[in-house]
Amino acid sequence: MSRVIKSMEDKYLTKSLEMIRRTFTNHEGAENADIVVKLVSEIRVMNSYIPELELIMVNEADEVIGYAMFSRFHLGGKYRDELLLLSPVAVKTELQRQHISKEIIEYGFERARKMGFSAVIVEGDPNNYKSRGFQTSADFGITAGKSVGLPAVECLMVKELCQGSIDHIKGVVEYTDYKSLR
Repeated sequence: MSRVIKSMEDKYLTKSLEMIRRTFTNHEGAENADIVVKLVSEIRVMNSYIPELELIMVNEADEVIGYAMFSRFHLGGKYRDELLLLSPVAVKTELQRQHISKEIIEYGFERARKMGFSAVIVEGDPNNYKSRGFQTSADFGITAGKSVGLPAVECLMVKELCQGSIDHIKGVVEYTDYKSLR
């Protein structure tokens, strides 16, 4: 089966949202799926949006089967040109556990590194992200603020894109810029 990773194109904007909605509805319910779809739509019109880092994987039938969005992120107004947020990540439910998200995320890391970014923050299950090189962000002085409801401190993670690139990055993660997460 032929699969290709590419940056978002207009013809996939709606198709990607539909796949994200189905995937999140299957795993987290319709209410959470609505929030994630609203978040993607919101980021797409924000200054933090980077079209080259909204990534999809399509199959030979040109269907969107995987998705990952990397967007600019800041800590208290700092590090906007160094830090990225990885959210959301979705893979068509019936194709999960085939390393699709791994391929998209690794592709995104390489592209982000070439664009000069230093690190990526993600919130999620550590079991899904530790194998991609993510580490607990609190260990680096990057902590969750009041707008970030974490089940455990380990659920907020960071990945350096270059050795030592986050040594100077410290601060509190807040989602106050996102209406969909309030």
